[in-house]
Amino acid sequence: MHSLQSPSAVVMIRPHAFASNPETSHDNAFQTLAQTSSQATSSTALQEHDEAVYQLRAAGITVHVFDDHGNLDTPDSVFPNNWFSTHPGGHVAIYPMFAPSRRRERRDDVIKLLKQEYRVQDVIDYSGLEQDNLALEGTGAMVLDHVGRIAYTVKSNRADPVLLERFCTHFNYEPIAFQAKDSAGRDVYHTNVLMGIGTKYALICLDMIPDQERRATVRARLEESGRKIVELSHAQIAEFAGNAIELNGKNGLVLALSSRALLSLTPEQLSIIENSARPLPLSVPTIETAGGSVRCMIAGIHLSRR
Repeated sequence: MHSLQSPSAVVMIRPHAFASNPETSHDNAFQTLAQTSSQATSSTALQEHDEAVYQLRAAGITVHVFDDHGNLDTPDSVFPNNWFSTHPGGHVAIYPMFAPSRRRERRDDVIKLLKQEYRVQDVIDYSGLEQDNLALEGTGAMVLDHVGRIAYTVKSNRADPVLLERFCTHFNYEPIAFQAKDSAGRDVYHTNVLMGIGTKYALICLDMIPDQERRATVRARLEESGRKIVELSHAQIAEFAGNAIELNGKNGLVLALSSRALLSLTPEQLSIIENSARPLPLSVPTIETAGGSVRCMIAGIHLSRR
């Protein structure tokens, strides 16, 4: 089954120097990794990553893997979905990042591979706007409905509203921005921790949107797209249930999510997902202590093969 929403190829980064990032801990409430990360932690994260790649490939997903040996001091490089995105029609975007250490994650070899193996028409690079302290952190900051052309975006320092408008104009998306707060009342830093959009369903914690009118708008737009809503609770978001990505495998659609995320879902929620996609649990507990899960680890390739 071909799905415009769900890519069959992805980019992932092998984290040889996985570590805590003090620059991002103040606004990422999901980050629990101790400041003094050990070599053992790093090697465990590498094993988790490699096993995830193995499982994805076994499901028929093409995975382009790049190594990060840590020579640029990029502790969050295992989460590449923030610095670039790809779009049907041959379009690539490169994004400005909020934390200085994350700006160093951008790499030419990834873009070069995309140009070599896929049809790339243009690359729009917004990263120079970091000079003006503007950030728009890719598909972490925006959850994109590629079919309905909507960019769902939580308002935060990782998603500048002017830049969001500019992206949406360039790439032909409608921005739907809203505030979101966790159960402790803290602002949510990335949209992809509270929602994920599949072909026929959408995972979302609507309770995290305090403005009732905005919440109703988001619900209505998801329903208008013909998707069934899988309503997640605050507790399920804390288990990374929203941080999932639907992919196109050799035997149909799969929903890649972490093992703990899958365990948190109810039978009713699972039945909605399983109507169109097979859950593909990946065990990444160490990587999750850095504040991101499976969705963050995967940068989807929405480009045609050469």
